[in-house]
Amino acid sequence: MKRTVIKNGYILTMERDINNPGDNYFQGDVILNGDKIESVHIGSRKYVSDDFHIIDAAGMAVMPGLINCHTHAAMTLLRGYADDLPLMEWLEKKIWPLEAKLQPEYVYWGTKLAVLEMIRGGTTCFADMYFMMDQVAEAVEETGIRASLSRGLISFNNGQKALEESIDFVKKYHETAEGRITTMLAPHAPYTCVPEYLQEVSHEAKKLGVGIHIHIAETLAEVSQIKEKYGKSPVEMVYDAGVFAVSPVLAAHCVHMSDNDLKILAREKVNVAHNPESNMKLASGIAPVTKMIEMNINVGIGTDGAASNNNLDMFQEMRSAALLQKVHTYNPTVISSYQALAMATCCGARALGLDQEIGKIQAGMQADIILVDLNSPHLQPLHDVNAHLVYSAGAADVDTVIINGRVVMKNKEIKTIDEERVTFEIRDIIKKLI
Repeated sequence: MKRTVIKNGYILTMERDINNPGDNYFQGDVILNGDKIESVHIGSRKYVSDDFHIIDAAGMAVMPGLINCHTHAAMTLLRGYADDLPLMEWLEKKIWPLEAKLQPEYVYWGTKLAVLEMIRGGTTCFADMYFMMDQVAEAVEETGIRASLSRGLISFNNGQKALEESIDFVKKYHETAEGRITTMLAPHAPYTCVPEYLQEVSHEAKKLGVGIHIHIAETLAEVSQIKEKYGKSPVEMVYDAGVFAVSPVLAAHCVHMSDNDLKILAREKVNVAHNPESNMKLASGIAPVTKMIEMNINVGIGTDGAASNNNLDMFQEMRSAALLQKVHTYNPTVISSYQALAMATCCGARALGLDQEIGKIQAGMQADIILVDLNSPHLQPLHDVNAHLVYSAGAADVDTVIINGRVVMKNKEIKTIDEERVTFEIRDIIKKLI
């Protein structure tokens, strides 16, 4: 079987520490053998086409695939449906009533639409929290993407049954689809899960050997509600319920944090999924990401669902993450372009418990790699590859996507999804749904 060489690109290995990148990219070659990275070379060599599949990456950035640390993939079906509303009104009056009408086939096609968008934008792995997760897993398996999947759990409304189904889902799908699917348990949030339920979910996660994916402290209203009910912050309530004894914990949002909350996250090694654009759109607030990084809290980046963003573009999300912290702290030096890239790659992999497999271009790692074309006018002149990727590039600049060693998009043509069929099915579903 031929090996593959990605030749003469600007290679961003993402091996450097988030706070000390140094010279973190160079021109060279990456050799793939099956689903793994075999070797990485500074400078380009000559290769015989009889021995190698050759991918010419001249003028392109060669980097780890982007990792979307928090989304609700099938919410692509609700994109643009409930805009310009505060979170609880958005959820209770618009989103939850429509979600109650969703059918398994709707979730399947909504997830395929999300995966199509994500692959086009260079996302090779995503963390999903939704429901009807068997259909999500089916879409992931068929499309070739990598995913950490979890069913959202709420303690009222058949919470026990939902937990039992989640346990069955983990047993059925964890480390399937050539290892591309991993799973977690997902208690939705402190305001939808009582402490006793959080304790039970945490206990089951430990037994299963999987992590926990949860929303925490997204809004001021949530913080007030939890303090009034329990006399604690959401972070303190979740900690006292034993959730942070599980590893990994993926905590989405973490917008409203006291100093004590941040100390708990740092001490317990909780991973944060920062969702800047969703937080801005729902006016939830600005997460203290600069403080988190200073305290060595691992922070990845997520888009949240397409109903509250309204896209799954991780390039846009990186840019927003960096710029939002700069204006919030009145300091242009915080969240450098390299830090934003790290949050979207190696830090995201760590947040999902996958840092030994993905997130870096390094011998022995899984071959999840994207090629970003740097030849367009908005990416010239090429003073700094890091800066261009974060501040100038967009999803449309992604040329090639490789996941688990398989080329799923080349020359912007997706190989694993019938785009016309997806569009047709989505339009048909919306006629039925609304």
